[in-house]
Amino acid sequence: MRCRWCLRWTCPIGRRCVMNPVTEPRPVATRVRCIHCGLPVPKGLVEPGSDRQFCCNACRTAWTAINSTGMSEYYALRERLGGDAQPAKSDGGQYEEFSDAGFRARHIQTDPQGIERCELYLEGVHCAACVWLVERTPMVIDGLVESRLDLGRAVVSLAWDPARADLSTIAQTLDHFGYRAHPAGRSSQLRARREADREALIRIAIAGALAGNAMLLAIALYAGMFEGMDEGIRFGFRMLSAALGTASVLWPGRVFFRGALGAIRARTWHLDMPIALALSIGLVAGLVNAIRNSGEIYFDSISLLVFLLLCGRWFQQRGHRTAADALDLLFALTPSAAHVVDDAGTVVEMAIDSVEPGMTVEVRAGEACPVDGVIISGMTTLDESILTGESRPVRAGQGDRLAAGTVNLSAPIRVIAEAVGDKTRLGMVMRDIERHAREHTPVVGQADRLAGWFIACVVMLAGVTFLIWARSGVEAAFAHATALLIVSCPCALALATPLVTAVAIGRAAKMGMLIKGADEFESVVRPGVVLFDKTGTLTIGRFTKLDWIGDRQLESKVAALEAGSMHPIARLLAERDPAREPVQHHVEAVDHRVGLGVVGMVDGHRLAAGSLELMHALGVKPNHDLEQQAEARAKLGHTVVFVAQDGTLAAVAVLGDELRSESASTVDRLRSAGWRVGIVSGDRQDVVDAVADTLGIEPEMAHGGMSPTAKAECVERHKKNSPVVMVGDGVNDASALVRASFGVAVRGGAEASLAAAHAYFLRPDLGLLPDLIRGAGRTVAAIKLCLGVSLGYNVIAAGLAMAGVLSPLVAAVLMPVSSLTVLGLALHARTFEAPESSR
Repeated sequence: MRCRWCLRWTCPIGRRCVMNPVTEPRPVATRVRCIHCGLPVPKGLVEPGSDRQFCCNACRTAWTAINSTGMSEYYALRERLGGDAQPAKSDGGQYEEFSDAGFRARHIQTDPQGIERCELYLEGVHCAACVWLVERTPMVIDGLVESRLDLGRAVVSLAWDPARADLSTIAQTLDHFGYRAHPAGRSSQLRARREADREALIRIAIAGALAGNAMLLAIALYAGMFEGMDEGIRFGFRMLSAALGTASVLWPGRVFFRGALGAIRARTWHLDMPIALALSIGLVAGLVNAIRNSGEIYFDSISLLVFLLLCGRWFQQRGHRTAADALDLLFALTPSAAHVVDDAGTVVEMAIDSVEPGMTVEVRAGEACPVDGVIISGMTTLDESILTGESRPVRAGQGDRLAAGTVNLSAPIRVIAEAVGDKTRLGMVMRDIERHAREHTPVVGQADRLAGWFIACVVMLAGVTFLIWARSGVEAAFAHATALLIVSCPCALALATPLVTAVAIGRAAKMGMLIKGADEFESVVRPGVVLFDKTGTLTIGRFTKLDWIGDRQLESKVAALEAGSMHPIARLLAERDPAREPVQHHVEAVDHRVGLGVVGMVDGHRLAAGSLELMHALGVKPNHDLEQQAEARAKLGHTVVFVAQDGTLAAVAVLGDELRSESASTVDRLRSAGWRVGIVSGDRQDVVDAVADTLGIEPEMAHGGMSPTAKAECVERHKKNSPVVMVGDGVNDASALVRASFGVAVRGGAEASLAAAHAYFLRPDLGLLPDLIRGAGRTVAAIKLCLGVSLGYNVIAAGLAMAGVLSPLVAAVLMPVSSLTVLGLALHARTFEAPESSR
């Protein structure tokens, strides 16, 4: 459909199109948007007179590649599907490391037909249109035979003929489309998990089909009891029902017998043991009665219970599958390749698996460092937030150390590698997360603890029942004992936890909370300590321009001077206020000084913007009033940029990371519920103290300058005395998240924090945290209610069976009642509900 304003078929902007008169009157500079992603184009990148404007080279490359390969329908599809436009993530890499022998041995598999396969994690995947685009790459790459994208995990499964294509070429094409590619990790384990999931779904489907047919036969047999039925037809139906029930128990239901045998070998109790016992007794009794052509058969109830139990187990495992998939994506955080400088001084691209300590690695501007090491040449600015959480860029030069994952912001540097792979700081953090995540064994809860008692009680009561009724005859004694064994089914115990959990998780998702599993809900039932990361959690997580002190007319001049720079502070200063009329300035002789600032001529005046060190180096005339105000703002944790014109200090730009609007109310709600609130941050102590003071957090609970290890140790200390909820968003929070009683990752966090956390907020709203804690408590209460109802049912039913009130027929009818009752309670339990104030 054509855009109604500019008449282009693939206008990505829609109602915000530059031709839309509704947008008038607005400054021209704010209307120029990228044709690929729709974001505003920086002034320095605007091409006058062109209808193809791009906010960055990555978007230009992606737009060109998509249109040159005949994939321009992607833009129309994205608009129809309502996908969020995002800037391209491509970096123009050649991906030569994907052809390295070490990489191939670790990540590429060859099937018997000679087809090579690999899985890649793609940055920049965000909507269904991305799936359409990625899965059509075989149309433009000769030899690529399969491309399947998992949107939820952003992992693409590729298969290609090595005689006609190679992974480097495929990755380059995906990069040109705007998706930066990384190896997805241990693909053999991913395939094994997918195969296990496939087998589980097949078992559920078969059990459902068998249960449905068994129920149809049961309806016919019950109707025949009242309306009459030919004896031959009745016997045939009973044998068909026996065949379906036997198939259900021995095929999809065999997983319960495997679990029971494993528990017996391990000499421990497991919930599969009473389930296997109940299914065995029902199957044997039903087969005996079917062969005798007298008495009751239980195959409809048995088949239905196998189906319900398999469904419950599937719901319980889904959260653990999600957690395992997220853990595998941890290893995409660091680059898969490094630019290594050989003995001849030539820079070659090498797979990270082949890099060794002692090699010289070149890290270019905009790249993440692939190794831990020491800078031997170059001066630059680094973003170390992935490990420290520090929101400010850090100056670094010769002799300074840097860690893998650190992003080089401004200038090329060369580094001597000291640690690679798992031995880097980031690698050790990821291994620590993985190890502790595996220690969080699934808590089947009270149900597993009751399994042993249940078996002993049921068998003992069956024996007592047989002895009591033995005086009336062996047949009567056997019938009543069998009725007790059948009616006292443990299936409701097995269903209580997964059913309530599945319903609660679904409701939480509708509120904006993605919960991997309810295994740790019980740990947050009683109030304890909530620890927040600061940057990106209590705060927005990005610099904003908070204030301008001094000559306001210099603000637009500084914006013009900083235009075109890729430094994050410079890009922030280059942003114009859309409410103000834009002013054109003549800029020349721009001199970017790494780690200090920028100097240039603007409208004939010498303008400088940067640190106080730059002002001193230029011999700028001081302004004591401005300097005092700047010092006061710096004590609050803000970043100040000094501005001088013609040798005189004239203004100060105040930048900082704003608190989220809901942070204060969230802290108040937690405190009113009995929780202590604290901060653990890698930022400076004075910055953390300022935030704590604003939110009313006790000074002794405000911890700054903390490394990932220190955060984890802080969690462990508090955990000795009370439950700990940790809320964070970055790799530096991941170790603390995985050690906490309950970890929560906020939207926008790194894959490591998502993997380590028990829950993830789908929208950036800290106000969800009190709702999560309240919902967790309600879920635990609902599980206990279901377990109590199930146990109460079994006590009453066992008593009636021992008294001879229940015949085997009635026992067969009542057998699934407790399970269906638990299902009803789970569906109607008030677990996660939005607070009345937000409805």
